[in-house]
Amino acid sequence: MNSPEPPGKAGTVPLHTDEPTKDSQDDIAALAKGGRTNIFGFLLRLAARLPFLFIAGRIYGAEALGRFAYAILVVEFAAQLATLGLKRGLAAQLSKTSRPHVHVVWDGLLVSFFASGIAAAILITFPIIMFPNSEINGLDRFLPLVIFTIVGADIALAALAYRYDIASTVRARSIVEPWTISIAAFLFSYYSLRDGLIISYVVSMVAALLASLWPLFKSYGLPWGWRPKPLAIAKMARRNMPLAAADAAEWGSRRLDLAILGLFASPAIVGIYYIAQQVASLPQKLKTSFDPILGPVITRNLEAGNMKAIAKQVSQVGFWIIAAQIGIALALAIPGEAVMGLVGPNFVGGTGALAFLLAAEAVAATAVVSESALVYIARHRNLLISLSMLLLQAGLSLAFIQICQRMGWPPLFQAAAVAAALMVALAYASIVKAIFLSKLLNAPVNGWRWTLLLAIAAGSIVGYLATFLPEWAELIFGIPMILASYALVIWKWGFGPEDRTLFKMKN
Repeated sequence: MNSPEPPGKAGTVPLHTDEPTKDSQDDIAALAKGGRTNIFGFLLRLAARLPFLFIAGRIYGAEALGRFAYAILVVEFAAQLATLGLKRGLAAQLSKTSRPHVHVVWDGLLVSFFASGIAAAILITFPIIMFPNSEINGLDRFLPLVIFTIVGADIALAALAYRYDIASTVRARSIVEPWTISIAAFLFSYYSLRDGLIISYVVSMVAALLASLWPLFKSYGLPWGWRPKPLAIAKMARRNMPLAAADAAEWGSRRLDLAILGLFASPAIVGIYYIAQQVASLPQKLKTSFDPILGPVITRNLEAGNMKAIAKQVSQVGFWIIAAQIGIALALAIPGEAVMGLVGPNFVGGTGALAFLLAAEAVAATAVVSESALVYIARHRNLLISLSMLLLQAGLSLAFIQICQRMGWPPLFQAAAVAAALMVALAYASIVKAIFLSKLLNAPVNGWRWTLLLAIAAGSIVGYLATFLPEWAELIFGIPMILASYALVIWKWGFGPEDRTLFKMKN
């Protein structure tokens, strides 16, 4: 029998075996352990992000927040491109190399820093890209230097995740970064209400980088004897371009709505939408944080040619993420006016956008976990699907905005319109990618279970009753009641033995 092709080649699938192995159970256990850590990290991030949203909305206001949001949108998109797909591609590099792993990691850091330099130089030269509708003041022009910190932290955390160290990601992204930006935003509000948000963002990214590099050095050590290999690094960059483009497409789908809205709406509307987007992005971290732990598991099974195991793992993680995100979506969307009202009374009008964004995150889960495998076995075709999704999202966003304008609806309807377009586009991507992966693996890939409908009904009924409570009680008691009723149904009728490994403290 011929040996399987390496998983890095686009469009090639290793010969598969249907034999169940102990490694498959170990992989589920590893995914469950990472899932527990990520759920804990989500709760920490939620606790830390809400103070920032409160400070940004109440102290800085919607207009300053809109200016900040657009600038960060551009900078983070440049950083996403500059990682060159190594947030997920690094696992494939480490699984195939005979070189010391620390040398491969530093190769990745070097090539991504080179790309970061190019991106930063372009934005520093043309700062109007970041601030299209506002004046450029002070050090605004040099904001792109933060790209180096974002990229360095992402690659360091990807290297740690390859060794199943998810705790470092939680620490850096769910504790250090959000708490730093919350505290800094409050302190810098006494310095400047115009620049305080941007300065606090830079401080938080530097803190996250330091929190990522320290465990990297502890785990991998210093790169003694490392010699950069320009040709090998150039080859790494070239091979990772489809993966980088897919990452950028997935990331861009969560930012294209804000970018399009910014072309038609005022900074204040953009600021309100940004708050809704930030609230909705909290459950998004549940699925994106599975990438580091799912990537190494998939690459190892690809090397072994175990296609059935990959399908099982993708479906398993897909169900965990869908179940968690639907519960969170119900808990935040039903009392949506109260949630948005926490930031300020001017933000309540973004409740419709919040509901669509939360629904979008739930339907996107299948696309994200399917892509975790597709980027290794059919990266070019996966990229084409992602690009078609972006085109669909852009087309629907523009069409929905035009409808709102022609009907004479208030400007905040445009915010809900771009969120609805995102939801439809992500649903399309989930269906297409799941079907495509199923055909490649010759095994079903499906994270949906019909028990979820029963759980949704239970959570919705409890949530509806909670809306009759005063606003403060709706938040303090209503949200936990929605989550508890939903979780009870999932636990009793939706979870099987393997699902419950997610809650076993020893694997």
